[in-house]
Amino acid sequence: MKKLHLLSIAAIVLCSNAMAQGYPGKPIHLIVPFAAGQGADAAARIVANKLSDNIKQPLVIDNRPGAGGIIGTEAVAKAPADGYTLLVGSNGTHAANPSLYPSLPYKALEDFAPISYIGSVAMVLVSTPTYESKTAQDVISAAKARPGTVNVALPSSTSRVVLELLSKRTGATFNPVLYKASGTAITDVLGGHVPLSIDTVIATAPQITSGKLRGIAVTSAKRSSSLPNVPTFLEAGIKEIDIAAWNAWFAPRGTPAPVVDRLNSELRKVLSDPDTLAKLRTLGYEPDGKLSPAQVNEFVRLEEKKWGDLIRSGGIKAE
Repeated sequence: MKKLHLLSIAAIVLCSNAMAQGYPGKPIHLIVPFAAGQGADAAARIVANKLSDNIKQPLVIDNRPGAGGIIGTEAVAKAPADGYTLLVGSNGTHAANPSLYPSLPYKALEDFAPISYIGSVAMVLVSTPTYESKTAQDVISAAKARPGTVNVALPSSTSRVVLELLSKRTGATFNPVLYKASGTAITDVLGGHVPLSIDTVIATAPQITSGKLRGIAVTSAKRSSSLPNVPTFLEAGIKEIDIAAWNAWFAPRGTPAPVVDRLNSELRKVLSDPDTLAKLRTLGYEPDGKLSPAQVNEFVRLEEKKWGDLIRSGGIKAE
């Protein structure tokens, strides 16, 4: 029996290796669980186009937005584990959703095979140019002086988690004003209806660069390459504010390791290409394709705990 068991394992290994050698032999289906035109989608298309050129196979992008990314993510979790259906996952799908929703149709840490980390996008606190509080410390002082009255437009669960982190680190209390999309939140800030907003660099950089919005501080440890003149919260003297939105690619659990390793290797090449890097940075992304699949798995595990702790402590629920 033991000999038969070993033979079975050897057969599986040989089969997996054979699959990897011929992979990919047809177009790859890349599911983006967000709407076309959003930051994750734009970055996915840049990476997918270069990867397609390199591997000589099309990557067919399928946008399946809805329910905070759950719809598209579930589709990949239930797809065949053959390397031909992949997911553009995020801090939302894999770190925040497990705590935002009472139940999910997938398990973020168990139902996927991590492939590669793609990059991060800093969040940024913005205001109208005429708003009296010009620095992060000014904003905190105003919120402490008038607890619960300083309105902040929040267009996503990520924005809500960032505001919770800021409150936790400073003791300031804000009044969150919830929106369903960045566009309407930015429009209300531009119109002076809400003085502040927290959103991604991707969504706000054009207005900040043009002077229509004031960039007060970014949430990353380092300044954003697309907003070099906007300081970090750390530089502003507010400690332990280091959080960002991110994207990583995943395959369904059970995808053969040689296939995952091949994809990881190819994405490393894509994310070291100067033209691809420049395009991603223009969007506001900070690309990084150096992590192995095992390192991506550990990263996601730590992120799920970090985001989950903030969501639970702030009593944040999915809208």
